[in-house]
This record gives sequence, C-alpha cells and structure tokens, in this order.
Amino acid sequence: MTAADLPVAHGPLAGILVADFSRILAGPLATMMLADLGARVIKVERPVTGDDTRSWGPPHSATGSTYFDSVNRNKESVCLDLADPADRDLARTLIARADVVVENFAPGGMDKLGLGYDEAMTSNPGVVYASISGFGSAGGRDLLGYDVIVQALGGLMSITGETHGPALKTGVAIVDVLTAKDAVAGVLAALLQRQTTGRGALLEVNLLSSLQGALANQAQAFLGAGVVPGRLGNAHPSIAPYESLECADGQIVVACGNDAQFRRLVAVLGSPQLSDDPRFMVNALRVTNRAVLVPLLEQQLRHQDSAEWQRRLTAAGVPAGRVGTIADGIALADSLGLEPIIEVFDSTGVAVATQVRHPITWNPPITRPNSAPPLLGQQDAQLRDWLAH
Repeated sequence: MTAADLPVAHGPLAGILVADFSRILAGPLATMMLADLGARVIKVERPVTGDDTRSWGPPHSATGSTYFDSVNRNKESVCLDLADPADRDLARTLIARADVVVENFAPGGMDKLGLGYDEAMTSNPGVVYASISGFGSAGGRDLLGYDVIVQALGGLMSITGETHGPALKTGVAIVDVLTAKDAVAGVLAALLQRQTTGRGALLEVNLLSSLQGALANQAQAFLGAGVVPGRLGNAHPSIAPYESLECADGQIVVACGNDAQFRRLVAVLGSPQLSDDPRFMVNALRVTNRAVLVPLLEQQLRHQDSAEWQRRLTAAGVPAGRVGTIADGIALADSLGLEPIIEVFDSTGVAVATQVRHPITWNPPITRPNSAPPLLGQQDAQLRDWLAH
C-alpha cells in the first residue's frame, strides 16, 4: 500500500491520521467522531478477541454486537499483538506517522510497551496524544474505570432516581460519552495549536473529571452554597414545575422555566387561579411548595391523555413532551427534518446497516461515505504492508 492507495477522506479533518489504541466506549466514540469529521482512523485490536465490545451482546450484528457497531464506523482494523516485538515495531511506526494517538490502557500501560507519549514525541514531535483513564494517572492510576463505577463514586447515582428509592445509574453509559466528547474537544484544540507551534501535546482525560465537569449546577450547589444535592426523580432542584406529571394514559414532562410559562400552563389546564395563589406566584415559592402543587396539576392532567396535553400545551408555548421510547425519539427527529439516520456501506459499496448520524450538521455538508464498522482485522494485509514500508 502506498500513499496513493490510501482511502480518500472528506471533511474538515481530511488528511489527519488517528492511531486508535482504545477499546470499549469512551475512546472508540472519540475516534469515531474524528472519523466522521474526515480523519482516517486505524483501530489497533488484539488478535483473536479484538475490542472487548465485539462480544458484548445480545443484541448481535454482523460484526459481533450492536454495542461495538455504535462507536466504530468509518475505521480500519488491524490486529497487532503488542507483546510481540515485531508487531510492537509496527505499532511504533503507526504512532510515528500519526497526527493523533488515542489510548485507554491502564495509566502507564503504553509506557511499559515503549509506546507512550515520551517515546512518541521523540520520533513525532507534532503528535497529539490523548490518554483516557478512569481516575487519572496520579492517585487513581490503579482504580478500574468502568462507567458505572464512576457514576457511583462521582456522585451521579446519588442524584439519579426517585427521592425515597435507590440510587440509579443513567440509562446509557453517559460518563463514557461525556469523556469522549471532552477528548475530541481537546484533540481539536491541540491540532489547532499545532498549526502555530508545530508541536503536539499530551492530553489526559479521565472519566471522573469529565463527570464532575458535567455536574454543572448540581456540583456548584455544593461548592457555592454547601448544599449536597439528593435524588428528586424527574424533578428539578431549582425549578417547578419542571418534571414528569401523570396524565390519563401515562406521563408528560412539563418544563416551566419562568413565571409566564407557569401562567400559560395553568390556564390551559383550566386552573388559572393557581398562578395567583400565594404559594405558587413565583418560582422559588413553587419549588418550596412542590409537594402541594404537583397533585393539583395532576388532578387536571388526568382528564386527558398525554398526547392531547402535549398538543395543547405546545400550542400555548409551554414546553411539554410525553415520555416516549428511543424509537419515538428517532421518529420525532425524522419528522422534524433532522435526518437522524445514515446508511453505512461495506467494502463493495452495498448498504449493510443504519446508524444514528454524527450530531453536527455542516453547511456545506460533509460528503464522505460512511463505512460499516470493520470486521476484526479486516484491513490486516494492507495495513501491515503499509506499516512495514
């Protein structure tokens, strides 16, 4: 394989080569986002087993699992045994040629293999090297960084769930997703800085810091006012009503961010007098008296189903939405013209699956074709030849 044989990339990151030594979710999602933006991503996997998520199922797919598929499109896969000196030399060559390296070995793991940042910058001073871990490379270097563990230790579970129920994790590995987005932001900033300095950078991203950065108002309630937030179910700690409410057939979520929206809400519900009630006249009072307010709202809401209330409240300028499924959400995005689904293609150009698209819409659009997640070692022969020459 020569430079002329390399796949043609499209998008703002065309010409950027990413060496992906990551697995599971945070790292692979970060590198897929870079690939969606036009970078060429070479995914380095263990022989035989590959990325852990290839075996995570059900549900299953042609590549092994839908979990793997969700974060690995637009990549090429090569199997390298990093314990083998010859394969490790190929990995070293890949790093020397890369613009970006992403890895999520245990802290220090790549250094032990001679593939860490200090070694990389010697042969490639412009490399942007992103190391992703659970708890950083200092005191938390020996802690195992799985998303659900970080949700527990970092406090997210303590504010998720019903008030008198158990602490709960979120319905998706949200800390991994947040960490991936932080990693992408860092990589893009480092690539921009490199245009001026000619130098790369070492970026350390960890799940705990990404979670804490995303706790926003909840973390600041503790730091700024000494309040340790607890669980409120679907309610908001500082706004009311801003929560799920029961209708005749299920729940609707209402989000009244100001007093005017509250007045419109109670007018639609047929209880306009509530806006003049001294317990509910301003938001702070509604938060204090939430336990009294919610039953009064639900008493009216139970007269009709959630779809009808959504229609009426939305028409009146009250933020409201019935609680739907993921399928409902995708259908909504499609109906709004957001084009949430893309097709991915095999090496022959045949569409083999659909996936959720990259969330940014570009104008003019990025026109790159989307390739299906690679089979394990699918590009072994070509990539080994390229790295050996």
